[in-house]
Amino acid sequence: MPVSESMISALIDLNRADDGGLVAQLTGQLRSLIAAGRLAKGRALPSSRRLASDLGVSRNTVTYAFEQLAAEGYLEASHGRRPVVTDGAERLEGAGAVASRIRPAKPQLSPWASQLMHTDWPMSYQAPLKPLRPGHGDVREFPNEIWARCLRRSAVRAAKRELGSVNRTPLREALAHYLATSRGVRATADQIMILPSAQAALTLIAAALVSPGDDVWVEDPGYPGAAAAFRASGARVAGIRLDEQGMQAMPGMAVPKLVFMTPSHQHPTGRLMSLARRTEFLRSSKPGKTWIVEDDYDGELHYDSRPVPALQGLDAHGRVFYVGTFSKAMTSDIRLGYLVVPPALVSTFEIAQRHIGLIASSHIQEALAEFIADGHFLAHLRRMRRLYHARRDHLVEGLERHLGEVLSVEVPSGGIQLVARLKRGRADRAAVKRLVDAGVETRALSSLALGTPRDHGVLLGFAAWRESEISAAVRTMASCF
Repeated sequence: MPVSESMISALIDLNRADDGGLVAQLTGQLRSLIAAGRLAKGRALPSSRRLASDLGVSRNTVTYAFEQLAAEGYLEASHGRRPVVTDGAERLEGAGAVASRIRPAKPQLSPWASQLMHTDWPMSYQAPLKPLRPGHGDVREFPNEIWARCLRRSAVRAAKRELGSVNRTPLREALAHYLATSRGVRATADQIMILPSAQAALTLIAAALVSPGDDVWVEDPGYPGAAAAFRASGARVAGIRLDEQGMQAMPGMAVPKLVFMTPSHQHPTGRLMSLARRTEFLRSSKPGKTWIVEDDYDGELHYDSRPVPALQGLDAHGRVFYVGTFSKAMTSDIRLGYLVVPPALVSTFEIAQRHIGLIASSHIQEALAEFIADGHFLAHLRRMRRLYHARRDHLVEGLERHLGEVLSVEVPSGGIQLVARLKRGRADRAAVKRLVDAGVETRALSSLALGTPRDHGVLLGFAAWRESEISAAVRTMASCF
């Protein structure tokens, strides 16, 4: 209902303690009154002097509000005349309507996005970090002072860097040398792409190689982020069961477009894929038709023996993508991953990286190249291997002593987490809820299944927690079970 001129000031309520300021408040409230039809078209507003007096504000406050509304098309204003609500103001209703009048349309999402709310990946853990949350290393043990010096020197050199380089040459060269000596990866620096994360590498692969309807195999149970990336490209994702040698080869099934695997330390079970199984997958993958994505997410962290060489190093026909990350061995705040691309696809992937915008900070890349070249990365790795090895053994010993009748522990040869399977019953999600409520963060093994869960247990992290924290968490688990 339109209001009289004398009532306008009564409808405006200004809060002088509001950080938004008086001009913004007055502008917004007048805009809402016009959009709601309370100030009808053709209506003259009070003069700036009178409205300022009625509201107890400066005349400049009112003048600035009038000028803003005139610029937006709500008012007509001219020198010496009171502002008038424009004839077209009602057409601007959507821009200034009060919240109660807004009726947003239901968004039309893609089939992939429509399924996101029905998944539990990524998990919305509580903050801050609590024992025994899986997937994390101990940020308290990271050499932050050394890393800060590398970052400062990188910032000083920033003005001298070449323009247009997305993948920094020093880091690619340092990585090529490191991966060759530590993981048996065969690649030149030109084949290495630096990305914001390992998940970004999977997104890039899916965008460049996977078409709607293509068949993609992933491990089951396995890493949910892989299935998410490939489904986003319209792939038909099939979960392939595991046995003691890792992901099973499926000779009776049609050869897929792409196979995703974690052969060096299967996620989440920690199993190592045998050499015979690796050879079998390579032999059945036709060059140029079937691609293998090897995610070596924590390949640096092996404790019981020397790390098994990467599957990529066994490939003689350029069929394997090798994905790695620094978030497990260093700290998740680094936000850097990398992708080794088969030689025939390097140019295509460089263009695709720019088009999608999966660009990693050149500042961080330069600092990391120095961190590796000066030996700090290997020194940190050696220290973390000793520390995490002891923490793994401490957790295993505690679980076997206090929960041996309830849980069967699979001791991984490396990594930062382990699986403890329930010996009786399959209510692992209910068990996880009890544990989380008690202050122990874990994840249900059944939640990592692509289809109907066959494996039930809990995924427990050990790397981020000191032995005293692990002991306390195990005691809490025992009381819950």
